[in-house]
Amino acid sequence: MKIITNERKKKRNRRIAIISTLIGMAILISGLVISLRFPDQVTYSLLALLLGFLFAQIGIFFTNRWGRNPSTDVLINQALKGLDQKYTLCHYYTPTYHLLSGPAGIWILYPYHLTGTITYKNGRWRHKGSTFLRFFGKETLGRPDLELPYEIEKIQKFLKPLFAEETPPPVRAALVFTNPKITLEIDPAENPPAPSLHLDKLKDFLRKEAKQKPISLEKVEKINAFLAQYEEGTKN
Repeated sequence: MKIITNERKKKRNRRIAIISTLIGMAILISGLVISLRFPDQVTYSLLALLLGFLFAQIGIFFTNRWGRNPSTDVLINQALKGLDQKYTLCHYYTPTYHLLSGPAGIWILYPYHLTGTITYKNGRWRHKGSTFLRFFGKETLGRPDLELPYEIEKIQKFLKPLFAEETPPPVRAALVFTNPKITLEIDPAENPPAPSLHLDKLKDFLRKEAKQKPISLEKVEKINAFLAQYEEGTKN
């Protein structure tokens, strides 16, 4: 499997996570000092608290997506180790963060590092977890029922120039949960529009898809060659 990673973007966003968090903490501490030493300066202390909270939330947002160790892309790489060279895994270059191309098709890998329980019912995924943690900016499930179609459309437009005169292969998406402490309670009878699976099940799932719903090697090679341009860009 060929792996292409935008290390520059990854390092930049990790730096933003660290700097934003430190600035937020510094401003929050300043606001606390002002409120204690100058109790009559309520406006300044409130302003500092608001600004500090804003920077802290930015730091948490970037940390959730870029600051984990090992990082999400590394976890996916490890989980898919052993796939053959017909696969290309591209991180942080395409309109979606993690894109896989190969005999199993074109897959948007939509990762989450959640704990708790994930369900799918009445057309929506739901997360039963800690409300306290979500209030303080921790990662949330969001609305994948709305987000995934948008991600798929972006990749369809991204690859459209490759298949101007032929039918493009379908773009699919999978919710991938990287935390082993997550519980998935997905009833197949609910017919979810995208699979939800633990990270350690992803490779077997893709191999099964490659047998049941393969795409032509000609189209795979065309997409992989298109993605290879980003690998060449990292060498310049």
